[in-house]
Parts: sequence; C-alpha cells; structure tokens
Amino acid sequence: MDAKIRGFKDLVAWQRGMDLVQEVYEVSRLLPPDERFGLTSQARRAAVSVPSNIAEGHGRRTKADFVHFLDMARGSANEVETQLLVAVRLTYLTDKQASKAVQLADEVQRIVRGLLLGLKNAQA
Repeated sequence: MDAKIRGFKDLVAWQRGMDLVQEVYEVSRLLPPDERFGLTSQARRAAVSVPSNIAEGHGRRTKADFVHFLDMARGSANEVETQLLVAVRLTYLTDKQASKAVQLADEVQRIVRGLLLGLKNAQA
C-alpha cells in the first residue's frame, strides 16, 4: 500500500463511500413512509456497509483479508445502486433525484475495483 496511507480514512474508496452514505440518507428521506422498513432501511444499511467494509478490511492483518472485505464493499455498492434504480422504477424517486447517489455508487465500484486489481497484482 502507498506510504501516504496511514489509515483507512486516507483511502479515497472510503472517503467516497462516506459521501455515498450521506447522499443515500438524504435521497432516501424522499421515499414513502411505508418504505421505512423496506427499501429505505435496506438502501441505508447497504450504503453504510460500503465504507464499513473498507475500514474493516484495511484493519485486517493480510492483503487477502483486505481483498475479501473490498469484494464485500463492492457488492454493497452494487446493492445500493440497484435499490436506487428500484426506487426510480417504482416512481418513488425521479432519475434526477437518484442521479447523484447512483453516480457515487458507480464511482465507488470503480475505485474499489481498481484497488482490488492493485492488491491482487501485488500478491501475484
């Protein structure tokens, strides 16, 4: 890992994951009240798991563990994006309302994928 990385908070993937959490919480406030225990809760939990898994993986002892947790973070970012698209499809959100969160989820997926490739190549 880069010498400039002193902790998980220095990772761009974690930082953008935190941005995703904030945006998902903001946009999910627009969902109907009857979705509070459904789509709202699921989207928020998936969003929170993105930076949480990045942080947990960074704190593990081996690169293999970090790779495992990054895979989970990437999966959670995919889950968030899907939940936002479901909300749009069900007309709970407009494309415009969901667009920033969808873009952040996509960005996090790309950043984590790059981090994974770098770690896997370093292991080889």
